Order: sequence, then C-alpha cells, then structure tokens
Amino acid sequence: MEYRLLGRSGLKISTVTMGTMTFGGVGWAKATGSQDVAEASRLVDMCLDAGVNLIDTADVYSSGASEEIIGEVLGGKRKSGVMLATKARFRMGDGPNDVGSSRQHLIEACEASLRRMKTDVIDLYQLHEWDGQTPVEETMEALDTLLRQGKVRYIGCSNFSGWHIMKALGVSKEHNYQRFVSQQIHYTLEARDAEYELLPVSIDQGLGVLVWSPLAAGLLSGKHRRNQATPEGTRQFAGWPEPPIRDENRLWNIVDVLVSVAESRGVSAAQVALAWLIGRRAVTSVVIGGRTEAQFRDNLAAAELTLTAEERKRLDDVSVPPLLYPYWHQRNTASDRLSEADLELLAPHLNP
Repeated sequence: MEYRLLGRSGLKISTVTMGTMTFGGVGWAKATGSQDVAEASRLVDMCLDAGVNLIDTADVYSSGASEEIIGEVLGGKRKSGVMLATKARFRMGDGPNDVGSSRQHLIEACEASLRRMKTDVIDLYQLHEWDGQTPVEETMEALDTLLRQGKVRYIGCSNFSGWHIMKALGVSKEHNYQRFVSQQIHYTLEARDAEYELLPVSIDQGLGVLVWSPLAAGLLSGKHRRNQATPEGTRQFAGWPEPPIRDENRLWNIVDVLVSVAESRGVSAAQVALAWLIGRRAVTSVVIGGRTEAQFRDNLAAAELTLTAEERKRLDDVSVPPLLYPYWHQRNTASDRLSEADLELLAPHLNP
C-alpha cells in the first residue's frame, strides 16, 4: 500500500480509503448495502490488514447507524494508525436548524458524530455539500473553532464547485482560519467532469483529492456490459440514481476497453478502473465500498496494480472529456502560457 500526503498537510493516507455507506442499511442507504456490526468488523479488519489507514463515513449514512457501527467495531479504542473521516451538512432531524453548514448545525453534528463513533477526535471533518444559504464566513469560523477545540484535526469539503472552494479558501486566508486540506469528489473514467475545475484547483491550491464511488456505483466493475441485463446485487439493480449516464454508448465503449485491459492483465475490470484513478497525479485516495467481502478484497488489490503507459492511453483516449468554453478557446489561444493546473485538462488536447 502506498501512502500519500493529503494536500499541503503533513498527514499521509493510504491510496485506498475504506468507505462505509453500506454499514447499517437504514432508509435510502439500504440500496447500497446493510452490513451489521459483525460483517463490518470483518471488513474493517480486512482493510486494515491490507494497509488502509483511513475509514470514511458520514452522519447521514443510515441516519447515523454507519457511525455507530464504526464505534462498535473499534470499541471506543483506536487501533494503531487508524484514522476516521466523516461529513456533515445534510438533514439529521426535523428541526429548522438540523441541516446545513451553520455554526449551530456543524457544532451539534460534530459532537453527535464523536458520540456515535465513541472517539474524542475526528481526523478529517468534511462539509458534505455546499450550503448557499449560510455565509461562508460563519461556516469556516465554525470549522476553525472545532479545530482549535481539538475535536477535529483536519477539514475538507465534498461536492463543491471550483468557485465554492476558492471562496472558502479566500475566507480562511482573510480571517486566518484553518483551510481545507482536501476535497472528496465523484470522478471516474466515465465521469471526468472534475477535470474542468476541481482537479486544476486541487493542483493549484494544494488540496488532496479523495474519490467517492470510483466504480460509478458498479457500472465500471465489468459486471455491466452492453446489451446485457443489469445483474442482481448491484446498486444499479437496486435503483441507485447516481451517477447519471448521459451517453450510454460512450459508457459501453469505456467498459469494453476496461474489460480488454483487464483480461490481458488477468485482473478484474474494477481493479483497472481503480488503478487508473490512483495513477492520476491529482488523486490522493479512492474510497472503496462493497456489499461483500469479495468485492472489498478485489478492490483492495487495485492498490498493487500499475498500468502501463499504453494501457493508460487506451483508457484516456476512449474517455477523454470534450473541451467546453472557455477551455477550447484557451487551447487555441493560450497554449504558450499554461500552468500545471491548466494542463491537467488541456494537455491531451494539445498538439504533440
């Protein structure tokens, strides 16, 4: 297992993070899985034995049950080197202040997460989504308070746009608050939208990148193929709505190449899809999940798979995103003065 620095922090995390949305199976999260304490304990041990040092969850997963199960599994005692990441922002009650990124909600949510996970500190506390109704100054001040109180060690965001991130970083700099060290985003071979803004801002601003649903809810596992029925036991079979598929023919073209590369290497298509992400320079870690031990075991093996330059080119070519404005204009008129952040998107579109 490789360990990478999380953004500009001195914290090193494994290139594979354990995701726990499948713990609990309450409400909407039941479509992803429903592992109890015993099952979760076996999965946690498997991941830790493989070298994973970060477990990711959120208060909204199974209405807090995921965090509670983590607390039971770890028994109120941190195993050596294990770190916990969680998130807050979504609704956790019926009251008018039981949602959002206000100081009121974030501090209550953090303290509730600490109780559920039976821990004194959260290693990475992440805003789960943008809140356009709360002043960013209030949100960042609340996070800074939690940091200074020792309840959290690092902060990050998830599902923000590029301008949301820059606004938050600007507020942190202006008021001398602690800044985000990372963002958690959706990014796959099929959905490379993050290359327009989110990966460039990570490179430019020194943010780590954690990737959620790196197999697109199983669409890139190799189990889903062109003109075949959706297999049982997958999120798509259960009606999971994410990610949206805008071009089905493109998806199957990507899967065809994934399967071809996988067969030539004697590995699963899922491992190839994960290895492609891990090999992207802006990516720090991929958050894996699964309904079964076999899925976790297969995903963990991706940490040891290195794709060749030719294999990466095949995958890049079949999935490269089109240039939207202003990027096609920058390619045509600004290619002589591009930064490393610019090239994250534009490099494949420039003449050699």
